[in-house]
Amino acid sequence: MNFMATKKPSTPPSAPVQPQRDDSDSVVLERRPQKTAPPKMYQVVMLNDDYTPMEFVVVVIQEFFNKDRESATQIMLKIHLDGRGVCGVYPRDVAATKVNQVMEAAVQAGHPLQCVSEPVE
Repeated sequence: MNFMATKKPSTPPSAPVQPQRDDSDSVVLERRPQKTAPPKMYQVVMLNDDYTPMEFVVVVIQEFFNKDRESATQIMLKIHLDGRGVCGVYPRDVAATKVNQVMEAAVQAGHPLQCVSEPVE
């Protein structure tokens, strides 16, 4: 699941300008600032399986999500008991990078651990 740009970014449109008239014949242009929406956030979710050791999951959470041992253990238990657990919430590109890091670590260790990113609602 790669989210790479396929075309060059375009220049942002300029702010709309509203003409205003005063008592003379001159026109005064007023610039309205554009408001940008914050980026959509994505949650990184690990899925439970019957083969990946719990200790490996704790180490991965500590390493890639910067959690302390206790928090990582709580997330691991949530994954184990509920079948899935949220490890963190990030912008789309950061979440995709975290998923790739976890999946690569799992493959290198020979574990079938699965990790996905989902939009936060």
